[in-house]
Amino acid sequence: MTGKNPAADPLRARLRRDWPLLLMTAPAVGLLLLFHYVPLLGNVIAFQDYSPYVGIAESPFVGFANFQWLLLDASFWDATLNTLGITAFQLVFYFPVPIALAILLDSVVRPRVRLLVQSVVYMPHFFSWVLVVTLFQQMLGGAGLVSQILRENGHEGIDLMTNPDTFLLLVTGETVWKDAGWGTIIFLAALAAIDRNLYEAAAVDGAGRWRRLWHITLPGLRPVVILLLILRLGDALNVGFEQFFLQRDAVGRDAAEVLDTFVYWRTLTTGEWSYGAAAGMVKGLVGLVLILIANKVAHRFGEQGIYKRT
Repeated sequence: MTGKNPAADPLRARLRRDWPLLLMTAPAVGLLLLFHYVPLLGNVIAFQDYSPYVGIAESPFVGFANFQWLLLDASFWDATLNTLGITAFQLVFYFPVPIALAILLDSVVRPRVRLLVQSVVYMPHFFSWVLVVTLFQQMLGGAGLVSQILRENGHEGIDLMTNPDTFLLLVTGETVWKDAGWGTIIFLAALAAIDRNLYEAAAVDGAGRWRRLWHITLPGLRPVVILLLILRLGDALNVGFEQFFLQRDAVGRDAAEVLDTFVYWRTLTTGEWSYGAAAGMVKGLVGLVLILIANKVAHRFGEQGIYKRT
């Protein structure tokens, strides 16, 4: 490190210095451009009466007619409210789980035990949703293990997999089991960055385990928690497609219809491509607004958020 300001270096010198890093990031940037930014150009069909048989160039423009139709569609609002309700529930009952799990894993002293536990809790993340739903069906379905045990002990069996009243609890439980362990990775990295001398000094001053947790661990995690919370709010309308698509028929549309499945049924099954594109644009705009609001709130609490205050 020379101590010079990188912004003051000539562009050619910086490229000569950083070309290995640029080369390593080039594939990721290429994939991002190809599969995320280039497809954004196709959103123009939201303003057209699009037909794949004539293409974008020949499809007539209809202005905001698709958006007007969308906002007057009761099924769209039902899916939106369902999506927001599931997101709010999971923010309260799922989002804190990886934080608590990371703190527990960080407190494990023996490295081998910690590695074993981490491997076990990370593993479900690599299972497909088909496998996850199947496992829950074998456990909580009408002929599942829990029902069999209840019947053997003289009780009535249960079938949570087809009960719309408990569907919110079911999908949250599936998400916790599948992804909570994987979500601890970032929080474990944040915990590793906390100065251990702070814990030793607090212990010398007489602070117990809970006081050290409250005054050192949680403040150390706060910037990461706020950052991930902002990103989660921005992704609030994306609660997942495959998980809900697989269970939609079992519990009914009223309980399991979210925006992703709504777009699927109203586009790929009916051919209303422009209508689906309009729904996707509305979802993206709502996510952007939520990110901006959450980031503004983070600035009010003295945190940087996802970008610095201007």
